[in-house]
Amino acid sequence: MIWFVVLVLWPLAELFVIVELSNAIGFLWVLLLLIVSWPVGWRLIRHEGSLALRRLRDALRAGQAPTTAVLDGALVLVGAVLLLVPGFITDTVGVLLLLSPTRALARRGILRHHRSAWLRRGVNFINWNASRFRGAATDPRRYDAESTAADIDERQLQR
Repeated sequence: MIWFVVLVLWPLAELFVIVELSNAIGFLWVLLLLIVSWPVGWRLIRHEGSLALRRLRDALRAGQAPTTAVLDGALVLVGAVLLLVPGFITDTVGVLLLLSPTRALARRGILRHHRSAWLRRGVNFINWNASRFRGAATDPRRYDAESTAADIDERQLQR
């Protein structure tokens, strides 16, 4: 069902909006708006994308679980892709995902949905091992993630 909506109904809705808007303001204005939305979108993508990357770096340096920063980066990426698709509905959703206040609302909704889904499955990802990030930031030798460490004596080393 979701594929039907994405592949059939969404383009029809975009076409309907373009036709109705061109009847209201004229075809040339609609064409100009569609063309102008790309550079404006790219400008927003560069600005908000760099802010999301900076927040991710800051969270990793502070030793915190970067769930918010990663989700912000993913939402910026989705907004960027939506701005590349021609149409007014996709442009509107893309710009809303690129703006910080509306992206925070989307992030809150996504986290609320996934937390309830995780809890229904009996998995607690809400406090997802934040101590690992803090430990790795303060002492990088604390974990041997690949389990490659071995105690050997010097006689074995010389062989």
